[in-house]
Amino acid sequence: MTRVPMSRGPLIVLEGIDGAGTTTQSRRLVDRLTGAGFSAHLTREPSDGPVGRLIREMLAGDHAPVSPQTMSLLFAADRADHIAREVDPALAAGTVVVSDRWVHSSLAYQGTAEDRAWIRQLNARALIPAVTVFLEVAPEVAARRRAEAGRDHELYDDLAVQRKVAAGYREVINELSPTQRIVVIDGDRDPDAVAGDVWRATHDIVGS
Repeated sequence: MTRVPMSRGPLIVLEGIDGAGTTTQSRRLVDRLTGAGFSAHLTREPSDGPVGRLIREMLAGDHAPVSPQTMSLLFAADRADHIAREVDPALAAGTVVVSDRWVHSSLAYQGTAEDRAWIRQLNARALIPAVTVFLEVAPEVAARRRAEAGRDHELYDDLAVQRKVAAGYREVINELSPTQRIVVIDGDRDPDAVAGDVWRATHDIVGS
């Protein structure tokens, strides 16, 4: 049975370092929501829009390196386009939007303690998720997963960088938790166990 759409859908975000399983778990969550009769839409950042495609090319090393500040500006521009072009229309139609990454990634990847205030200003108009699920995975485990999956090496994939990003995520979570709903889940476990915890962390947002 298809459920009657709510007046405005919620935004659910999955976050974590590269290899944490955000893509797998985002897909599984959307599949479960759809199976339960909800209208659900899966999206990601960088987005599939024009700025997002440029960022993905840069992450793959297809362009000359740019400064962290430039990357922050590009991610913020992609997010603004992503919201206007895809996310907000879906939410307005009552659809549950599940995004693989959001502002938290910009803060963790591009933001040092000194830069985060500026990055927050760049993203001041970004939507605040109804809930953010952070999949916490050891950088070494995530690196092994990326290697086993045969993923091409990207800009931030060096283990030392991922360790810094993991520490950045912990700082970002501590900073945002007082004002945002953030649930931390152990992502080192079997994907089925993780999926169960993701569902328990999010199902009350859309209704049981």
